[in-house]
Amino acid sequence: MQQRAIVVGASSGIGAALVEGLVRRGARVTAVARRGELLVEVCARANAEQHEARATAYVHDVTDVEGTAAAFQAIVQELDGLDILIYCAGIMPEIGPDQYDPLLDQQIVQVNLIGAMAWLNLAAERFRLQGSGSLVGVGSVAGDRGRIGNPAYCASKAGLHTFMESLRNRLDRHGVKVVTVKPGPVDTPMTAGRDKLPLLIDAERCARDILSSLEASGTVYVPGTWRPIMAAIQTIPSVFFRRMDV
Repeated sequence: MQQRAIVVGASSGIGAALVEGLVRRGARVTAVARRGELLVEVCARANAEQHEARATAYVHDVTDVEGTAAAFQAIVQELDGLDILIYCAGIMPEIGPDQYDPLLDQQIVQVNLIGAMAWLNLAAERFRLQGSGSLVGVGSVAGDRGRIGNPAYCASKAGLHTFMESLRNRLDRHGVKVVTVKPGPVDTPMTAGRDKLPLLIDAERCARDILSSLEASGTVYVPGTWRPIMAAIQTIPSVFFRRMDV
């Protein structure tokens, strides 16, 4: 049976690569983001080599939490069901080392965490009732420790990781797969112009690793090299970690 998927945050970077990867695997995909023109381009690329249009665009701003339920229901109805939901919308604005901006922090948390909760909750409830489905939340290795740079981004990803773990513990007995993805740096518009990006990979590589983990129901580091690295970093006492630029 042809799988049906929603990718939230699909207008560029990892999300766009996920749409193309899912279509190549034979899935029907609704690409969701606020930038409609870019979404149309993503879907056109994904459909270019297909005999039928498998990717369609749906314009939605993830900060519109009240409108999420209507968007979700409309998409599920159009797809005639749902098997996969991937949330990878995110922002990471540059934050100066001496900058403390609660309004900017609010924007980061709204997109990276609150928006994720809104979409993931709706899919979780549906998957629980149908006894199947894959929920994927794209976090970051940045969420594993509180770093000097961009505290709100680190906090939003840490919150997403914990939220995904809670969903996994709730839904495992109902046959639902819940995957937390923690990529290292990925070459996307969000990271353009930033230096000190170790183990940088492209969005296509990241998307392939994510799609290969849909049945994992656990935490996946992308690439896998980050798992032992982050395990070591998490053992560093805070008094020493605060002096490190990692």
